[in-house]
Amino acid sequence: MKFGIFYELQLPRPWQAGDELRLYQDALTQLETADGLGYDHAWVVEHHFLEEYSHSPSPESFLAAASQRTKNIRLGHGIFQLTTNHPARVAERIAVLDLLSRGRCEFGMGESASITELTPFGRDMETKKEVFEEAVAAIFPMFKDGGCEHHGKYFDIPLRNVVPKPLQKPHPPLWMACSQLPTIERAGQNGFGALGFQFVSADAAHAWVHAYYNAITKRLKKLADYEINPNMALVSFFMCAKTDEEARARADGATFFQFALRFYGASQNRQRPAPGAVNMWDEYNRWKRENPEAQEAALRSGLIGSPETIRKKLRRFRTSHIDQVILLNQAGKNSHEHICESLELFAEEVMPEFQHDGEHDAWKAGVMNGAIQLEEIDTAAFTDRYGKLALPAKPAKGASAAAR
Repeated sequence: MKFGIFYELQLPRPWQAGDELRLYQDALTQLETADGLGYDHAWVVEHHFLEEYSHSPSPESFLAAASQRTKNIRLGHGIFQLTTNHPARVAERIAVLDLLSRGRCEFGMGESASITELTPFGRDMETKKEVFEEAVAAIFPMFKDGGCEHHGKYFDIPLRNVVPKPLQKPHPPLWMACSQLPTIERAGQNGFGALGFQFVSADAAHAWVHAYYNAITKRLKKLADYEINPNMALVSFFMCAKTDEEARARADGATFFQFALRFYGASQNRQRPAPGAVNMWDEYNRWKRENPEAQEAALRSGLIGSPETIRKKLRRFRTSHIDQVILLNQAGKNSHEHICESLELFAEEVMPEFQHDGEHDAWKAGVMNGAIQLEEIDTAAFTDRYGKLALPAKPAKGASAAAR
């Protein structure tokens, strides 16, 4: 099992001068710490206009900076939005990051799931899948030597040689964002690694791993000429401390993350409120006061607890044959100090048990070569992506406006 860390670069209100500077500099220090501790991957999202939830519109810039402060950790786009970026610019930026990092780039791709992000770039929910698939077809010839051209419905690119080329050949490993079960299966069918941005139980993970590997081994249908990447990763809320009680006290940001997902997910096409119309942090704290039991349940989910508690949870995930667990502890107002201490304690007392898993490697090899046939599991019961919040999150009437 490999371990990654995950960044939305969240910044709840109220905002003060210097907060964004501190957010970015602390995150870079956390990546540098994780690199020294032996974590395998760092994943950074691309989002636009999502106040409080994500202040990460330029992951290529952040990852380029991280490439100069780290040596071994793999630097992942989790994900690059192919709907809001031109294919040539995507290919150029991936190649540059791969060169700057000396071959440590991971290329995660996605569509965006909100008209708040898509509309300003001239895209919509109805056609975003088509745009994504055409962008994939356009990008991969650009990684090859010499020129290429593309003439399609959404992109018309004359013959050009896109330079530079990535260090990794034929290209960095490929991943796809998966926020719902159908996209897990779609990632497998297309031959991409699945970045599962869900917060699921070990039972659900078992079902989803089966769905993914059955798709990649039995129903493979690549969108272009590229090398497949059979890997399944799932994000988990995370905070490791000496005791369960201390970990939960430090992990309030995990509940804010879940609240924000539900809050936005309840709106049509996940449209966000107008700028400054909602103070998400105030809405979250109102919800906490009204739903204390739901907040406690949320903090019992994920990998939040003492080293022993987290080890017990990870042993269940290991039986599901997840390839990578991606740890989310930069969320809400979780402190920089607690994040670093959590990364250090987990690396010292938990991670060694789950690395270098020969049994998993043998299982995976057997699945990929057909020696192991996986059951087709009914996944209808495993579709909730938000975690264990008991009640839907809805804004109050006259929700408080934001203050900067």
